[in-house]
Amino acid sequence: MDDGNKVDRSDSNNNSENGNGDGINIEYGLDEKPALPKAIALAVQHISVMLVPSTAVAFIVAGNVGLGAGDTAYLVQMVLLFSGIATIVQAYTLGPIGAKLPIVMGTSFAFVGAASTIGADYGMAAVFGAILVTGVLVEGFISWQFKYVKPYFPPLVSGLIVIIIGLYLIPVGMEYSAGGVGSPDFGSMQNLGLAGLVLSIAVLCNLFLRGTARVLSILLGIVVGYIAAVLLGIVDFSPIRDAAWIEIPSPGEYGFAFEPIALLTFGFLFVVSAMETVGDMTGITAAEGRNPTKKELRGGISADGVMSSLGAIFSAFPTTSFSQNVGIVNFTGVMSRHVVGIGGILLALLGLVPKVGATVAATPDPVFGGAVLVMVGMVAASGMRLLFLNVDMNRRNMVIVATSLGLGLGVEIVPEALQGLPEAAQTFFGEPVIMVGIIALLLNTFVPGEQSPLYGDPESAPMEEPVEDSQTTDDD
Repeated sequence: MDDGNKVDRSDSNNNSENGNGDGINIEYGLDEKPALPKAIALAVQHISVMLVPSTAVAFIVAGNVGLGAGDTAYLVQMVLLFSGIATIVQAYTLGPIGAKLPIVMGTSFAFVGAASTIGADYGMAAVFGAILVTGVLVEGFISWQFKYVKPYFPPLVSGLIVIIIGLYLIPVGMEYSAGGVGSPDFGSMQNLGLAGLVLSIAVLCNLFLRGTARVLSILLGIVVGYIAAVLLGIVDFSPIRDAAWIEIPSPGEYGFAFEPIALLTFGFLFVVSAMETVGDMTGITAAEGRNPTKKELRGGISADGVMSSLGAIFSAFPTTSFSQNVGIVNFTGVMSRHVVGIGGILLALLGLVPKVGATVAATPDPVFGGAVLVMVGMVAASGMRLLFLNVDMNRRNMVIVATSLGLGLGVEIVPEALQGLPEAAQTFFGEPVIMVGIIALLLNTFVPGEQSPLYGDPESAPMEEPVEDSQTTDDD
């Protein structure tokens, strides 16, 4: 997930360095293979960028549900393993599944709230049961009927969803920064100092450095913060020592349950995930000065759903594309899917090493909190940028923004306001991402305006139609 830059790719489209259209100067094309040492170095850069935000989802959900260090390490391990497998599938395809594009996959912040709430109320079995069913069904349907679904998620709707994903997780970052809820030293100077150290390094590196150091700013902040925490003696190394070096995961670690409200909740979130992946594929192909083909779109969205459902069998959270890695493709000019494929292999190998998951799980809460504040803040900022670049802030659209964000933040800050509703309705409408998404979707659809799929002008859509794939004849 992801910084949220999922639809607007105007910067990439306008960056014409080679004088041959709207693409950038490509150093390695889609099917070109850099020398292995260079390919590995580029692959490490890709996985380093997505490592922290993707594993953060497992870390946050495990903490919210009340799981122990061992379970947290296992969830982190599964995120790495299936992010790697899904990345390989996107790069090389598995039959019709996969886009044959350099798409790095990971777990989105969009699923944090639902996984936390449903996991706490119904158990983790209900979380993975819902992912197992809805991933392949919802995204499979969208990949099949994409041209009918896409108009309902213009930048006004998708931008608001990205904004709320960032905003509602800010309190989580603050709680971790202060030491974690229930910590005896909650809000201590030591905790705030560690979180501030991580945040400061991440921000300063991002603002004043260039190249790889800027791209890896959050990771650098966590590394420095982790070292500082070790020197302060607050890192517990026993789970790392006890963890195995190699472990093959077993299916059904938490079991499966199929709660209707969990199925409905994750079903809606998979619609959001599909739109995220579409935006990222658009950003990647923009490097070549083109839009994704229908085959690429269908394969990419299918991989989202199928690999999420497959991962759920082994207790992995849903996989979706990562926007930060789209930025790397455009930044470096390396579009080779083989580089990303190598990155997927490295991720999968890390997922088979429990000590890696245990090391992530041992991260002190303040260190993690400082990084989360930067990450989720950037998600919200990316959503705002999406609105600013693509949405005319007239009275209609401002009312939609105000109503959607007001209700979304309202149910997050004062969940007791819904206590008169049935329990299932409280769970569904209490998710800020779902509340914002539904309100924005309904208002944008039925209120006449430029971005309405019923009343708007299709010629004004900021994203062009996918191009026909000249190499296939069975796309339609």
